[in-house]
Amino acid sequence: MIFQMKENGFETELEYGKLTISGNEAHGFRPYQLMVSAVAVCSGGVLRKILEKQRMPIRDMTVEANVTRNPEQANKITDIHLHYTITGDELNEAKVHKAMELAQKHCPMAQTIIDSVTLTETVTLTK
Repeated sequence: MIFQMKENGFETELEYGKLTISGNEAHGFRPYQLMVSAVAVCSGGVLRKILEKQRMPIRDMTVEANVTRNPEQANKITDIHLHYTITGDELNEAKVHKAMELAQKHCPMAQTIIDSVTLTETVTLTK
């Protein structure tokens, strides 16, 4: 990837389109938003695959990411809490929790940050 400096940030051209990144969200995605998005979507995607392999098909999933940053350490991300809301008919709560643990171990983005950011997860199951 090549990032080109612009007046208010940087841009890169990817297969899907242009990505604009800026410290000012009026001009693009903020770097911390991209990092948190990568962790949330990677974790959710891996969890979905695991649930499907375990024959627990889902109709819908949302992932809410809550972030804690430390302003005394350059606004470092210290905690990410992911809350999944999963809708499906054949969901077993105990198996979903085990699938969440497995997903965290197999999500490359989660594994990238796990030694420096506290990552916690919770779930609400609906029919």
